[in-house]
Amino acid sequence: MKKIPFVYFAISFAAALAACSQPSPPARVAQKPDRDPQATVANIRAAGAQFDSSVEVRPLRDPAVEGLLKQARDVEAQRQPAQALELVRKALAIAPNSPDILQYEAELSIEAGDWRHGAESAQKSYELGPKVGSLCARNIQTLVEARSSLGDTAGADAARQQVSGCRVPAPARF
Repeated sequence: MKKIPFVYFAISFAAALAACSQPSPPARVAQKPDRDPQATVANIRAAGAQFDSSVEVRPLRDPAVEGLLKQARDVEAQRQPAQALELVRKALAIAPNSPDILQYEAELSIEAGDWRHGAESAQKSYELGPKVGSLCARNIQTLVEARSSLGDTAGADAARQQVSGCRVPAPARF
């Protein structure tokens, strides 16, 4: 009779241990944001297009990279972000530290639904790129959008405060 309580105790202990070892399910927002990726990319690009900085940095580029980027834009216009992303990654293989190409990769990643990689690419673009101008604004807006979508409100708020730093006012003329 002494074995029965021990068996119950062992089964109860094993069940409790198994319940504790299972990871909690990830938050719904981290799995799949409810935001429209195409609308988000439109917001990111609008942030750069409406930017009124007196300083803009434009890279000189290898013609092979330009050809790949043109193909990527054409494929993206056909609403095929995954295929456009492949072409952009080929361009990055040739010019791995190009901030504008990294930003394009970030936008295409978001359009393809990979918000986390979009944020990573935008962050790398910001670190390597100019801290002023429309590219800077697109980098920061990408971080705002991606972090918001992934449930990182503190990170999104911090990024939102950085946007004004991308503006460089024109010098006063007399």
